Amino acid sequence: MSSTTPTDEFAGRTALVTGGASGIGLAVAGRLAAGGAAVVVADYNGEGAREAAAGLEASGARASAVTVDVTDPVSVERAVRHAADTFGALHLAVNNAGIGGPSLPTGEYGVTAWQRVIDTNLNGVFYSLKYELPAILAAGGGAIVNMASILGTNGFAGSPAYVAAKHGVVGLTKTAALEYAAQNIRVNAVGPGFIDTPLLHDTDNPAREQLVSLHPAGRLGTAGEVAELTAFLLSDRASFIHGSYHLVDGGYAAR
Repeated sequence: MSSTTPTDEFAGRTALVTGGASGIGLAVAGRLAAGGAAVVVADYNGEGAREAAAGLEASGARASAVTVDVTDPVSVERAVRHAADTFGALHLAVNNAGIGGPSLPTGEYGVTAWQRVIDTNLNGVFYSLKYELPAILAAGGGAIVNMASILGTNGFAGSPAYVAAKHGVVGLTKTAALEYAAQNIRVNAVGPGFIDTPLLHDTDNPAREQLVSLHPAGRLGTAGEVAELTAFLLSDRASFIHGSYHLVDGGYAAR
């Protein structure tokens, strides 16, 4: 979780974080809790979600856990309802749940693998927005961050489904932002570079060093750095930012 000094910038607000049990999602949940939000940790790993929420509560935050499968719209609707029912309203959401998929050229990529990545990384964001937006409207407004990727703007050989999904997330973000800006809801996207999370812990050293070399900063990013940008975009400090796609990539896109 983020070690940011606690503030009260999110006091009185409820935040839902999908994929919140580990990695970037866990860091985001911790950062929002440190800012005073009541946080609902939603994850496919229900036990992990409960452990994360318990950790937040142990630090003095208000938190709850819910198991969610973002490929299932009924499950997503249930998670959003849980957030609003548990804490009275939903004001903030971070749509972070995602998977990587196999590494294969487009012509060799399996149809089942393609569908699984698209269903999780793109359809899952749509389902989340579909149910979050009405709930946030009912609360009088708020903000949403969709977790895209540096691969929402760049290509990457061997990852056709992931790249297509993240490009789609950026377009979906811009469209939702246009639709809801006048209704006091801001929707933005964050594009992390390669971040040092559990997803990369099984990567062998040569492959890891290759990933590091893609970032002029000379290292991978941290989940806490992504969480700080996400928190800023959710905060009132970003009140005039709508439909934007913000990179936190160690200079990856500047190459």
